[in-house]
This record gives sequence, C-alpha cells and structure tokens, in this order.
Amino acid sequence: MIEELKSGITEEARDAADQQVRKTVEDILSDIKAGGDAAVRDLSNKFDKWSPDSFRLGAAQIEEVIASLPKQTIDDIKFAQTQIRNFAQAQRDSMHDVEVETLPGIVLGHKNLPVASVGCYVPGGRYPMVASAHMSVLTAKVAGVPRVVACTPPINGEIPAATVAAMHFAGADEINILGGVQAVAAMALGTDTIAAVDMIVGPGNAYVAEAKRQLFGLVGIDLLAGPTETLIIADETTDAEMVATDLLGQAEHGPNSPAILISTSLELAKAVPAEIERQLETLETADVAGVAWKDYGRILVVDSHEEAVTVADEIASEHVQILTKDPQYYLDNMQNYGALFLGKETNVAYGDKVIGTNHTLPTKKAARYTGGLWVGKFIKTVTYQRCTEEASAMIGEYCSRLCAIENFAGHKAQADLRVARYKKAS
Repeated sequence: MIEELKSGITEEARDAADQQVRKTVEDILSDIKAGGDAAVRDLSNKFDKWSPDSFRLGAAQIEEVIASLPKQTIDDIKFAQTQIRNFAQAQRDSMHDVEVETLPGIVLGHKNLPVASVGCYVPGGRYPMVASAHMSVLTAKVAGVPRVVACTPPINGEIPAATVAAMHFAGADEINILGGVQAVAAMALGTDTIAAVDMIVGPGNAYVAEAKRQLFGLVGIDLLAGPTETLIIADETTDAEMVATDLLGQAEHGPNSPAILISTSLELAKAVPAEIERQLETLETADVAGVAWKDYGRILVVDSHEEAVTVADEIASEHVQILTKDPQYYLDNMQNYGALFLGKETNVAYGDKVIGTNHTLPTKKAARYTGGLWVGKFIKTVTYQRCTEEASAMIGEYCSRLCAIENFAGHKAQADLRVARYKKAS
C-alpha cells in the first residue's frame, strides 16, 4: 500500500504555467525569424543588458578570459573534462559500423556518421553551469562533430570566465556570449553572424526548453529537458540528514524542481520534513530550494522494495538515488530513469559535475522512452545496400509482387526493370 505523507502542486497549475511560457517563446521566435541579428541584439539587451560589438569571442579574448582564472579552477575543469571524455570515448568505441551479406550477392550495412554542426547551450544566471560545457561541447567533439557552436549568457554584465574556459578546453569552434531563447533561436535559425546548425543540445530554463520544442524538426535536439528532478529511494539503513541533504541539493536548481522520497521506512519518512526545515535555515540557496520543496516535494511510503520499484518506474525521474541496503536490486529491476546513483557513497552532484556520466537527462517522464545525452545522440546511423546482378533479379521478383499488393505501380516498375535486365535466361 502506498501512503503519501506530502504532495506537491496540481497538474493543472503546472499546465497553466507551461501555457504562458509557450506563448512568450512563440513571440520571441517570430521576432527573430523576422529581424535576424537586430532582433537577437534587442532581445539580448532587453533580457541581459548585453549588446557588445560582437557576441562571438575572438581568440585573444578567450585567452584573456582564461588567464584571469586561478590555476586551481583550470585544473579542476580539466580534471572533470578528462572523466567525461574517458567515458564518452568508451561509449563511442562501443558503436560499430556493420556490413553483412544477408543473402548471396546482397550486402547490407550501416555507418555511424557524426552530425555536421551542433549548437550547445550552456545556462548561466544564478548558476553558471560550467559542467554543461563538458557534457555538450566535449561529448559532441568525442562523437566527431566538425563544427560546435557554444552559447552562454553574460552574468551581471560580465563574461563568465570559467564557463568560457570550459567551452574552449572542450573544443568549441565558436563561443558566443549570448543567452536565453535568443541564443537557441540564433543557432537554429541562423543569422548574418551565426551560421545555422543542424542540432541544438543542452539544458536551460523553461523558456529555453520550450524554444527547443518549438524548433524541433527544423533542427534536431537532444531531448526536452524540463526542470531538474530527483527521486530518492531509501530504507531504514539511511538517515534523515543524508536524505534531506540530497533532496535539497537538487531542489536548489529551481523553484519548480521536483524532489521526491520513496521510503520503505515510515520512521525515516516522518523524520525527513523536520530535517529539511532544519537545513533550510542555513542553506545559502534556501530561497529557491525551499519553494521547490514546498510546491514540488513529495514523500511516499511503500510496503516493500518491489513496490518501490513499481512506483519509481511510474514516476520515471531524471535522477534516482538508491540509499538502501541492497542498491543492486534497483539496478537489476528498475526500467525508467535518466541516471541511477547506487549507494550512499555516490550522489547526483557527482554526476552533475565530475564523475564522467552525462548530466543532460530526460525529465517529465521521458525516461520511459529515452536515455540522456551521450555520444550516440550526435551520431546518425545510416544504412546502405548493394546487390550483384543475380541477387537483384532474385530480390526484384519478390519486390515486384509485394509492390503489386500495395498498388505501387511505380515501385513495381523499378523492380521489374532490374528483373528484366539482370535475370539470366534459363
């Protein structure tokens, strides 16, 4: 039996907020389609008070920005990028081209080709998401993408130095100090100063996510990433301090970030709210995390680990932390999640920043049908075929009859021509 000790806001309230975001983004995209660079500049000035001579940084500017950083910051960025690169390379190495002779004289195959150009959005604002440069730019480069454009907003009228350094070290070919919907739209639609890309990736706020949704089709996207979600599954072997710390550690992403606890222990579940309130008294980001917990926090008590798996798979959370005696049980049995963090020794922050897995992950139950960003997202698996004359004549007869069933006369003619030309007289 499932007992809900705390619930969040209604689905109707969420939908109302989404509708307002949708309309705002539609208007912005229309302005950029009509006005190009001028509209982008107006929007950047409106939202970020930022209108430099050029949004794109030159090589000398990049060097100057990097030189302003402490050596420890540079070393830490490079350490994180080494971890992400190593895992991304292992993933790329697992992808192989295929060629097989399926019948005598018929050869089928597929090749894994990188997308030609990608635009990577790296969020800024209150949280300059340095790590998103690793996750997007670096992963695209490991996949073999020839042209990677990176955009990040200014912060209080300043260039975010650490983010620029991360973009540069990751291999970005173009770095633009440009944020929000205007950045995503400029990369997708193209302007006089930013050539259009084939794909847009990276996280962002609700407006950036909505822009990607509306632009999908014109360009490819990684996934529709909504507000950060975290789910913790805990039993009696876990303490309330760790659960509360890990819930708030992700709730601080934004005021609409769901943070959910599923527990097999009623005692633990009852202890968590008080511990959260205690930690909010000193947490520097309590103004955000506290609102997220109040409006989107949930606590569910279940009877068994089997029931916990069922509920967790229904929630299909972006991040799932397993704080139980036997974390392996959840790896063996769960199906719907963006990333799984097994045991008390790891946590979502490791995955967000440094451990090596990608932090751009599915939200809003998209984990039911997709995983997160990885090198494979930047790869097109394309197929090809070739036939000998004898094989063409043989397969052509089958094709002709199958086309006739579907009334495709033109298709049938293609097959019949090959049969007529290549079938040997008996």
